[in-house]
Amino acid sequence: MSVPSDELSVRALEPANDPAFDSVWDELVWRGLIHVSTDQDELRELLSGPPIVFYCGFDPTAPSLHLGNLVQLLTMRRLQLAGHRPLGLVGGSTGLIGDPRPTAERTLNTRETVAEWVDRLRTQVERFLSFEGDSAARMVNNLDWTAPLSAIDFLREIGKHFRVGTMLKKDAVSARLNSEAGISYTEFSYQILQGMDYLELFRAYGCVLQTGGSDQWGNLTSGTDLVRRVEGESVHAIGTPLITNSDGTKFGKSEGNAIWLDADMCSPWTMYQFWLNTDDRDVVDRLKVFTFLTRAEIEEYARLVDEEPFRRAGQKRLAREVVTTVHGPDAADAVVAATEALFGQGDLMALDAATLRSALEELPHASLPAGATVLDGLTSTGLVSSLSEARRAIAQGGVSLDGQKVTADDTPVTGSLPGGVSVLRRGKKTLAGVFVG
Repeated sequence: MSVPSDELSVRALEPANDPAFDSVWDELVWRGLIHVSTDQDELRELLSGPPIVFYCGFDPTAPSLHLGNLVQLLTMRRLQLAGHRPLGLVGGSTGLIGDPRPTAERTLNTRETVAEWVDRLRTQVERFLSFEGDSAARMVNNLDWTAPLSAIDFLREIGKHFRVGTMLKKDAVSARLNSEAGISYTEFSYQILQGMDYLELFRAYGCVLQTGGSDQWGNLTSGTDLVRRVEGESVHAIGTPLITNSDGTKFGKSEGNAIWLDADMCSPWTMYQFWLNTDDRDVVDRLKVFTFLTRAEIEEYARLVDEEPFRRAGQKRLAREVVTTVHGPDAADAVVAATEALFGQGDLMALDAATLRSALEELPHASLPAGATVLDGLTSTGLVSSLSEARRAIAQGGVSLDGQKVTADDTPVTGSLPGGVSVLRRGKKTLAGVFVG
């Protein structure tokens, strides 16, 4: 197949399972989404047969999900597209504790904060699943079955099935035991609570598969072990790989800030630029994990990355697909238009005001009063280091304001673009924003 020459002329996002694969298990393996699992032959047979119920849990330890969670959300969607029935669990009880971190105890949030975050995360999870048809999803909250349980009942009915020696071997626990911080009983007991979730969902809905990150494998297997001990039944778990960058930097970080799925915490513009900056070495793997493009499409992008890396075709498609999936096609259209306009390939006046402002906030920028000049803008934004340098740049024809070349030092910065902003450019690629008023 061939990729459109403009690389941005994409189909409407209506994902479906890839016909190149005989089963969704084979597709998950090809996409690199299976890092660890229970019996692979049994899983392949299970996922190739009649619909099953599966679940993934999300703890409200922040007011938004992030890119690491997106791996799980898209994995759930792939399984649902194959006809299986997802349970999206938001941890109203486990969120009050938090799973053990490698270094120190978590700060316990108030019940009110956790309840608010449960609602926010529930809304985010719901956007990625379908709640209609034969494979309709269902949302659950583990506080519903944990809150009524007394401490005595918890210890008698659940705690007796866990062996301390096994619990001590879990990676998250052993790491903390060997640290100066140690580990509290509160965080030590987290794996029991997660195991109880699996047992409850097995009993209530016939759930036989849990997905999660491979760093949660100890918690995932606490559930499979508990179901086996209590019910005598075999259930399964899949641990997806932790995504890392080829250059050794931490995936999902942009200048020290997490890439959140909430638009108020991470704008569609910021998310788009994050994906647009994906290293050539990583882009094909990212297309496999974070998009619903087919195997044939991804292999064509792999060829383009190898033969024509200067086109950034894979990065452009990746960025647009993910923003479309997370924020919708309108937001993706807006950020693509803003990117093109800011770099001289589109009309700045036609941009959406909110998107333009978000873009300029990510660039060097300054706020100036009405009547300020281009000289003020150049120095305030740091595009030049002095007034004399600003005058030289203008005299040499290397400065533009809102897409128009500046010829006079006293040219006013009017904020004539949507939202009362202006764009200063020095040379071809050095940009800054000015917020007027």
